[in-house]
Amino acid sequence: MINPFKNKKGLGRGLSSLIGDSEVKITNNKISISSIIPNKYQPRKKFDKNSLEELTASIRERGIIQPIIVRASEDSNDKYELIAGERRWQAAQNAGLHEVPVVILNVDNLKSLEFAIVENVQRKDLNPIEEAEGYQRLINEFNYDQEKVAKFIGKSRAHISNCIRLLSLPTKVIEHIINEKISQGHAKVLVGLDNSELLAEKIIKKKLSVRQAEALARLVKSNKSSIKSKDPNSIDIENQLSSKIGMKVFLNNKKNNTGTLIFEYKGVDQLDRLIKIIKENY
Repeated sequence: MINPFKNKKGLGRGLSSLIGDSEVKITNNKISISSIIPNKYQPRKKFDKNSLEELTASIRERGIIQPIIVRASEDSNDKYELIAGERRWQAAQNAGLHEVPVVILNVDNLKSLEFAIVENVQRKDLNPIEEAEGYQRLINEFNYDQEKVAKFIGKSRAHISNCIRLLSLPTKVIEHIINEKISQGHAKVLVGLDNSELLAEKIIKKKLSVRQAEALARLVKSNKSSIKSKDPNSIDIENQLSSKIGMKVFLNNKKNNTGTLIFEYKGVDQLDRLIKIIKENY
């Protein structure tokens, strides 16, 4: 069969070219919607409810214009696994369609993942964590490196690296990214910081811009550096006081022997106990 998607070869070129490089078994064929199963390599996990409802209404009115791309299932002879078009497939089910138009490709697991990533990235359907997990899967399961991922996707290596680094953030911060409480720009600022979870909460609560978040991160790093350079006597005093009263203590002693002594309490009970100690002894 002549490939109807034939296109020039090259990386980072788009979904149509990926199809053009694949063996097409059947095009524009309608199959039962119940014979299609989800793509096990689908990087996208979150689908916007309102957007899906709009697409459902459109499909109910006009049908599916763009075919869904599938491949024969490896696990079941009478099933087809989605490669690209899961959102259309879900909306078609919601619209009550019994059959959908498909393009059936003969591709392996790697190509299936490549299709799914390219479709979603180019349409900007993935959140930053889903995008990062897709790239990481190419690296872990299919022996890609960051340079190869960058060439394939058509983005800079720095972009790929920055995306993947987001996966090192604490689970709570990752949840904030997925739920769009903080942006990818905010998240990049938090990577590598010990107290990233606390800073993320401050960014959300105070509605900080990315630039303000960067300033906050610089301040935290600066304070951390000053703590590291603190003299042993001050550290010893902090440790002794902390062990006595059960709270974190910070001593900032300047060269002229002036400074501040800070007690960090957690809850009203600790505050009341601290006040009681001071009153009883002074």
